[in-house]
Amino acid sequence: MPRTMRPLSQMPAAVAARIHTVFSDIDDTLTTDGQLTAQAYAALAALRAAGLRVVLVTGRPAGWCDHIARMWPVDAVIGENGAFYFWYEASARKLMSRHVFDAAVRAANAARMAEVREAILREVPGCALASDQFCRLYDVAIDFCEDVPPLPASAVQRVVDLMERAGMTAKVSSIHVNGWFGQYDKLSMAHLLMRERYGIELEAERERCVFVGDSPNDAPMFAYLPNAVGVANVARFELPPGQAPAYVTPSAAGAGFAEVTRFLIQAR
Repeated sequence: MPRTMRPLSQMPAAVAARIHTVFSDIDDTLTTDGQLTAQAYAALAALRAAGLRVVLVTGRPAGWCDHIARMWPVDAVIGENGAFYFWYEASARKLMSRHVFDAAVRAANAARMAEVREAILREVPGCALASDQFCRLYDVAIDFCEDVPPLPASAVQRVVDLMERAGMTAKVSSIHVNGWFGQYDKLSMAHLLMRERYGIELEAERERCVFVGDSPNDAPMFAYLPNAVGVANVARFELPPGQAPAYVTPSAAGAGFAEVTRFLIQAR
């Protein structure tokens, strides 16, 4: 039976108190109207200060993730929808990374993606390459509402269709359609990160992990983690049956993320 989202307040306190890892999307989950608020950034810091592990899971590019892993109060960042994870090794004063493909495979895939990119830009009027495309390693990101006037759902679906016809995986976020070659996603890299970095099998610990998100490309994490939370703006999307989060916050975007933070910390 499809999961029905319940108010965050209905998460049992005993469940919330046992959470040890918070995974979170960035765009329209941490950010509000495209900006990272002081409230949301402070919430990240508060989670870590309370002893929780914080891992951001985003479709944003490697260049952004380099900065985030170095500068933000997080333990690791999974980027480009699961293509890699970065973390900052404080003892070595060095950014570390783990990739799904080596440089040769990335280069070959980039050449294939260039052809798909040109077809999309030619056939879907009004779309554009995402402004952060220059610092991506694994995917092509097509902007449908971040720096361009919002496109209708039919145009977004046309982008998805063109990517899938070319053999790419395509995922829709709140602002971009991301496409890549390869069978990986946010969830597969979350498994790898937890196993390699922390010696934790996510399957065994998934009831002690929370994912916070807002859009269709978060669906694998929503479906897998029984205590996943959507910020209120997740209601804009019709998520596939069984792939909605268990809980939803009263507020949207960064304010909703802050509500999750307060709830978890108070439970501890």
